[in-house]
Amino acid sequence: MNKSSLLDLLAEVQRGTLSPAAASERLANLPFEDLGHARIDHHRALRTGLPEVIYAAGKSPAQTTEIFTRMAATGADVLATRADGATAAAVRTALPAAEYNPQARTLTLRQSTPPESKGHIAVLCAGTSDLPIAEEAAITAELFNTRVTRLYDIGVAGLHRLLAVRDQLTSVDAVIVCAGMEGALPSVVGGLVGVPVIAVPTSVGYGASFAGAAALLGMLNSCSPNVTVVNIDNGFGAAYTATLIARASHPS
Repeated sequence: MNKSSLLDLLAEVQRGTLSPAAASERLANLPFEDLGHARIDHHRALRTGLPEVIYAAGKSPAQTTEIFTRMAATGADVLATRADGATAAAVRTALPAAEYNPQARTLTLRQSTPPESKGHIAVLCAGTSDLPIAEEAAITAELFNTRVTRLYDIGVAGLHRLLAVRDQLTSVDAVIVCAGMEGALPSVVGGLVGVPVIAVPTSVGYGASFAGAAALLGMLNSCSPNVTVVNIDNGFGAAYTATLIARASHPS
């Protein structure tokens, strides 16, 4: 349930094509639906403009499948992150239209007719090893109806690669930059663009990278004041924030 679908429901009642009792039945699961192991927040899109998303890690395939199918039953678009192969197989058995991206570990189900994209973001990553996190961010933003430009393998070890795509950053509302190792790329990007840069430290690198902690600290100490930082490997969180920035830049 989002603002648009709620207004459509109320309009049906006003026209007399839907009874108040039937409308009440449709609204019965607001604000949440209790499955015992999870309480699905069907009301979230009304409050925040973006729907609830399933974090599949730590959930059993059966639990994720039940949550996914109950969310899908409302007609909403559904996203699950950090889904492994077993979970993907279970969800796709129940809902064959769901799409699994094994690299990004995302499960998506598009049921709505996508409206015109609200805003434009770029997703950058330093190296191919950062692709799983970059793709998690890109897929999330696209499901939220944000236009995404992907610019990959442009790390600071070959700065000419970044400069070669600089023109593609001039029209975006926000930039997500995923990088491991020393995490230097967001600072460089921040010096080239006049929009918010959301830095995503990735758990990529040798021993002293400390599974992304070195990149995290480097990004937190960025000398570019337009850089802000999310948690290690949190492509989803970066995409969520970038989507809100893009929407605010293009109010309807």
